[in-house]
Amino acid sequence: MRYLSYILALLAGSALSFEGAIYGELGKTIGQLETSFYNFFMGSIIMGLLWLFFGKGKLSYAVEAPKWSLLGGVLGVVYLTAIVISVPFVGVGITMVLVIIGQLVMSMVIEHYDWLGSKQTRINKEKVFAVISMCIALILIN
Repeated sequence: MRYLSYILALLAGSALSFEGAIYGELGKTIGQLETSFYNFFMGSIIMGLLWLFFGKGKLSYAVEAPKWSLLGGVLGVVYLTAIVISVPFVGVGITMVLVIIGQLVMSMVIEHYDWLGSKQTRINKEKVFAVISMCIALILIN
């Protein structure tokens, strides 16, 4: 299962690059906020159908979840809208590298302090070197 997870994450990253390029272009035509709205509208329809036919959980239990755990939807809007705005100005490659750097840094902080129910993993020199390497990659592809 671990290797399947690696493959799925790699595919998700690939999909994000396509999504960034597609929505960067769509944003030029219909507007940046409209593009974000379109994404979430279409995603809601597709997820609604998947939920209707395959859902096994209890959506009504969302009111019992910790309130902070419901912020994911807000962060998704921030994330996608930032990509839609950034891609036309700096390109897909630079946008995605910056997204990855942001993810690496924040995931290190979250895991270091054991926030949000994550497994605690201390920041070490290898992780810092990885972030520095990504910053060097950003400079080299810029």
